[in-house]
Amino acid sequence: MGGVSIWHWIVVGIIFMLLFGRGKVSELMGDVAKGIKSFKKGMADDDVVQPEGAEPAKPVADQRSASVAETVSSERKAS
Repeated sequence: MGGVSIWHWIVVGIIFMLLFGRGKVSELMGDVAKGIKSFKKGMADDDVVQPEGAEPAKPVADQRSASVAETVSSERKAS
C-alpha cells in the first residue's frame, strides 16, 4: 500500500497522452534532440576554432617556469 506499481505509471501515461496528445510529445522530444545535437556541435566547435594569425596559447606552467628562469638568470648576473 502506498507503493507505485506499473499500473499507476500506465494510468499516468494515458492521462499525459490525453492532455498533450501524440503530436506534442513527439515535437517536444524532437526539440530536445535538436538541442542536444546543437550543444554537442557547439562544444566541438569551441575546440577547433582559433583566430587567424594567433599563436597557440602557452600552458600556464611553461609561462611560470620561463619567468622563474628569467628571474634566476637576472639574479645571477646581478651578483
